[in-house]
Order: sequence, then C-alpha cells, then structure tokens
Amino acid sequence: MTNTMSPLEDSDLKRAAQRAVHDAGEGLVALSHEVWDHPELAFEETHSSRVCADVLSDAGFDVDYGVADLDTAFVATTGSGPLTIGICAEYDALPGIGHACGHNMIAAAGVGAGLGLRELADDLGATIKVFGTPAEEGGGGKIIMVERGIFDGVHASMMVHPAPVEIDAPAMLAGHRCDYHFDGKPAHASFAPHEGINAADAVTIAQVAIGLMRQQLAPGEQVHGFVTDGGSATNIIPDSASAQYQVRANTLDGLMPLAERVRHCFEAGAHATGAELTMHSHTLPYSEFEHDQELAALYKANAEALGREFIPRPSQGAASTDMANVSLLMPTIHPMLGLNCGSAVNHQPEFTNFCRTPEADETTLQGAIAMAMTTIDLATDETLRSRLLAGDTSYGHRASYPWTFSD
Repeated sequence: MTNTMSPLEDSDLKRAAQRAVHDAGEGLVALSHEVWDHPELAFEETHSSRVCADVLSDAGFDVDYGVADLDTAFVATTGSGPLTIGICAEYDALPGIGHACGHNMIAAAGVGAGLGLRELADDLGATIKVFGTPAEEGGGGKIIMVERGIFDGVHASMMVHPAPVEIDAPAMLAGHRCDYHFDGKPAHASFAPHEGINAADAVTIAQVAIGLMRQQLAPGEQVHGFVTDGGSATNIIPDSASAQYQVRANTLDGLMPLAERVRHCFEAGAHATGAELTMHSHTLPYSEFEHDQELAALYKANAEALGREFIPRPSQGAASTDMANVSLLMPTIHPMLGLNCGSAVNHQPEFTNFCRTPEADETTLQGAIAMAMTTIDLATDETLRSRLLAGDTSYGHRASYPWTFSD
C-alpha cells in the first residue's frame, strides 16, 4: 500500500476511529471498572483477561486465548494487511492495594484502541493485534510472550499508562527482582542460643551492607526491597529468613554488575552467620526502554489535538516495565496519561481510588483514541510505513542481546 490519501481523507479516518471509541465508550468504562473491581495478581488475572478478550471477541476480533502457555495471555486480531501494529493491554494488580498503577485503565484503553480501528484495519492495509499481557508487576509476562514468538511479525507496538502527569516518552530503568532465602538452625533463644544459626541476622547483615553500598551507587542506580520472613517467635533463634530485593540501572548492561554487588551483600550475611543462602529470580530482567521518537511525536500531536497537555520529560524519577523489552525488538511507545490526582502517585492507595473516577474514565477513552489515531498515521504515512515494514520483526534477530540473567 502506498500513501495516496489526502489530509482530508486522513482526518476522516481519525474521526471515524474517534466515533467508534465514543460509541463503545460506555462499555469501555464498564470494562475498566470491572477490572478495577476484581484486582488479580500476576499470572492470576483469570477474570480480567477474560472480560477483555470477550469484549474484543464480541466485536469481531479473532481471539487466541492462553497464548505462550500463559493461562491469562491472549492475542486478538482484526484485519489482514501487511503492516501489523500491536496494542498492549495490562490488567494485573498490586498486592494489598489493588489497581494502584491503573492497569484497569490500560486494559480498557488497549481494548478501546482496537475497537476504534476494527472497521478501518483493511482500508489501512493493516493487521491490528491487541495483546493481553499478564504480570507486568514483576512477572515479565511480555518477556515470556516475546521469547515464545507471540510478538513475531509485529512492526510496531504501543500502550498508554496512567500517571500524575502527561509524558510522551517517560524515562524507564532496567530492573530485576530476586528472592533471597537463608536457612539456619533453630535453638532456644535464652537457654541455648549458641546452638543456633540465626537466619534473621544474615538478612540484617545483608541490609546493612546494602545501606552502606548505596553511597557509591551511580546516578540512575537503585536498590530497594523488604524482609518477607524474619522468624516465628521471640524465644526461637530464626532458622529461616527471606527478603526480596530489586535493582535498577540505566541499562541492562549496567544492571548486571549492580545485581552482583547486591548478591555479594547477601553472601556476606551467609558467611558471617553460617546460614545457607539460596536465591530465586522472578523473571528475566526488564531492560531499558528505547522510545521510538518519531512514533512518540505522532502520538503527542494526536493527544494534544484531543486537549491533552504534556510536560517536559522530568529529569528525575523513573520506573521499570516489561514493555521496555518489547521496545528493543521493534519501534515502541509507552506514553503516560496524566491524571489530575493531586499528591497521589502510582503504587499508593490514593492513586488506586483515582483510577475509578469520571476523570480517569474520560482519560482512558482519550488514550484509546490517541493510540488509534497514531496507528492511522503509521499506516498512511508512506515513509514511516516503509520504515516499519522494512524492520526485522522476529525475536531471533536480537538473540545475541544479553537476555539471560545468572543467579
């Protein structure tokens, strides 16, 4: 397909997408609320993934459920054109505080963008795929889907994410999470403490070492975590203790040495106390994010046309996402949808509450429309379309990238 459309025709397509999202708006808001009302943790999003897939199936998408051997992952497809655009929906919640990262909005916006493009896909010479991606909060669902070939053949991908402010290309750090467990030896804490091996002391030594190490961390490097098990009674020397820690760095290459330094801190606890250390990685590490600046600029222009107001990219503050790993394989964007939520920020209960408000609902629909409009730009701009079609769309072309992580 070549670009023979006039600006008027392009505008007509965008207006049609906008109307389609608005026509589906009541159902999309209900979908966002349904996901919010049923918070499910990583890889357990049975209800949330199913209601998202059902909305797309009812609209005429071909839905493949349980892809990549993940029970709560799906791919919904419409259109048959050579240009394939992926739109990602997330729906996992956080422990204890529900949808404090607004994944209910992400899910509804991703589904909404698909609905906005449903009747236009073939006219655009495009195939639209909505990916239901579980376990962004630490489980790395997208990484698993990438490794198992689910994203093969996709030329560009996108999603939106709620935040306190509107940002077109937010900073994202590489990150990795690991469980550390110490096995010691129990004993009576008063009568015979010398007969025990204190596993909780091993965790304490590791935490002190990490605290001292933080002074020498490079800009962009972070270490944070918590104790998950510290003993069972005051009069028993703890024979079992555990902690979970996450490291972040500007790049995946920088992440590896930092993770090793944290590992040495836990090994110091084992050496000092005599406890035995075992470690378990939650998933492959999340990489740095390579935003496609051309796509981000198009998204920003479309969002501004809807009245969205962006701020300059902040110099500080960053998160991590498994969408970053997708960005290393294909042109990808991950803009933030700004919410007027005052002092509330992601991963706070106050943010959870704000993600089920009328303003959040309207923001969700605008995010869906902006993604649909951006997809139309990708399909109708001849130069950009050619660039995307010329890209290598298989996971194998980045097989030499250091995806693996040694425990």
